[in-house]
Amino acid sequence: MSWEHILLVVGVGILTGFINTLSGSGSLISLPILMFIGLPPHVANGTNRIGIFFQNLVSTTNYHRKGILDVRMGIGVAIPAILGSIAGAFVVTGLSERAVEISVAVVLLVMLVPLWLKPRQWLEGKDMTQVPQNKLLRFVIFFFVGMYGGYIQAGVGIFLLSALVLNAGYDLVKANALKVFINLIFTPFALGVFIYLGHVNWGVGLVLALGNAIGAWFASQWSVAWGPVFVRYVLAIVILGSGIKLLFF
Repeated sequence: MSWEHILLVVGVGILTGFINTLSGSGSLISLPILMFIGLPPHVANGTNRIGIFFQNLVSTTNYHRKGILDVRMGIGVAIPAILGSIAGAFVVTGLSERAVEISVAVVLLVMLVPLWLKPRQWLEGKDMTQVPQNKLLRFVIFFFVGMYGGYIQAGVGIFLLSALVLNAGYDLVKANALKVFINLIFTPFALGVFIYLGHVNWGVGLVLALGNAIGAWFASQWSVAWGPVFVRYVLAIVILGSGIKLLFF
């Protein structure tokens, strides 16, 4: 890698680490940059997971220190997400890239509706202790979220946040803490598939990881300090921008 490419990858890593920690879809930025510097699409997809892992390691540690991480819940929903991520990583090569982009864009834009029409649930969470829990439904939801994360990663944070807020009842800051923890757990399994298939460039991945970790540290600090309102606006902007980019660019 040239110095120009190193600086570019670190800079992009900082930006995507920040976006991924607060919302998701940062990989819509990092994946094109990795391909721009010469990595084939599948190698870029696999290499990106190294940065994602270190980003989630840093942000999870930060959230845990601040006492807002529900580890028990995270482990419980991470199990179906792990199974889904392995399946998703194996099926990615059989999918049309454009079909995936369009479907993801539609789903992301649809998510703007509950985000904007039900702001109190996103900002304050909901007491789910008195609500009967459908464990099978939760397993299915997080299996498919993990499957999506396994084959493309970009946008999985938004799907995780939606599931944690709308299904599990967390506010956005607590859901963010859980989101990065779940990502931290299932990312190595998907990364392992890409390593097995030879689709990882370790040099580029570790440079990206440095940037992702820096961005994640700042984002996890600010999300707690500024609260759910700040995260909600960032999430809405990222969803809208990601959906438009996937549909038209």
